[in-house]
Amino acid sequence: MAKLAKFLIITILTLNFNVSFAQDDVENGYYDLPAIIEGSDTIPYVALPQVYVFPVLKFKSAKQEKFYWRTVRDVKKTLPHAKAIAKVVNEVTAELDKIPNEKDKKKFMRSKEDLLVEQFEPQLKKLSLRQGKLLIRLVDRQCDRTSYELIKDYRGGTRAFFWQGFARLFGANLKSEFDPNDPDDQIIERVILLVENGQL
Repeated sequence: MAKLAKFLIITILTLNFNVSFAQDDVENGYYDLPAIIEGSDTIPYVALPQVYVFPVLKFKSAKQEKFYWRTVRDVKKTLPHAKAIAKVVNEVTAELDKIPNEKDKKKFMRSKEDLLVEQFEPQLKKLSLRQGKLLIRLVDRQCDRTSYELIKDYRGGTRAFFWQGFARLFGANLKSEFDPNDPDDQIIERVILLVENGQL
């Protein structure tokens, strides 16, 4: 009972603090806004979020519309993974720059690989083949290097060759690049911008 009483007191005090804090910002129903004064004019300055406007998509067939909405679903699922991979690549690159000799670099990469497999493997196993192919292209978009190049740089050419062969068995290609001039990649870029901006 004493724990419940403490919880209620803390909750009430927190809510009271929030309400009193909010009252400082509003005075008689008005907000203080930053303003720019030009001559005798006072122009309120309000920062608005960026909004992307694209022409309305006109699908020629049900197949095209299905492709678009499947791409939206797949981008929403794979984009966070591509961003996480790019973040890890940047962190690993920074760490490797600090390590002086090759032996220690290889040891570091082996330990980092084990951690990354443990962290990402369960999530990546849930991706479909189509989503995996999209992830390969998004990694190129985020890192400016293909997945093949990343594996080759960090784990060696033999490993990169092995994983490329394995990917090829399933119809994927680790050397796939994100090409802004490709019509499919233009749709993907459009979807990415809208998803990142919360418009889709």
